[in-house]
Amino acid sequence: MSRIGKKPVDLPSGVTASVSGQTIEVKGPKGVRTFKATDDVTLAVEDNVVTITPRGSSKRARQQWGMSRTMVANLVTGVTDGFKKELEIQGVGYRAAMEGKNLKLNLGLSHDVVYEVPEGVTVVAAKPTEITIEGIDEQVVGQVAANIRAWRKPEPYKGKGIRYKGEFVFRKEGKKK
Repeated sequence: MSRIGKKPVDLPSGVTASVSGQTIEVKGPKGVRTFKATDDVTLAVEDNVVTITPRGSSKRARQQWGMSRTMVANLVTGVTDGFKKELEIQGVGYRAAMEGKNLKLNLGLSHDVVYEVPEGVTVVAAKPTEITIEGIDEQVVGQVAANIRAWRKPEPYKGKGIRYKGEFVFRKEGKKK
């Protein structure tokens, strides 16, 4: 039995939700997001509360129950507060800068990396060693952060590379003479 699925999703003031079939549309101050649930769950909106209930007691229905509730909660969070990921760049000569809508990364490669930022995501390089990614879709924000980090993952010997803010990188000792 899902413990997350039982909990209803509250809609804060300024946020509206409408259900048509298996699709829920959430509108808020930051934008509009939609989610299409599987046929294993039922969506209902009453009194500024979204409830998700499973259809039947099959294993798949119970799995979809908790997942659908979390997806709807993420829609509400996205249109009210948005999602944010912060990256840090460590390494001599490693830096980032915005050029129009593109992120230019200087990561010690033979060429500069130019990353095109997708629609719906805002990337800010306030300092040359800090990148902030914001948007209303958690999946897209996380994927953009992962794509940027993939150019230079932090290495364990010197710790150079792009890491999430607060990420711990296990350090190794180098060769001994």
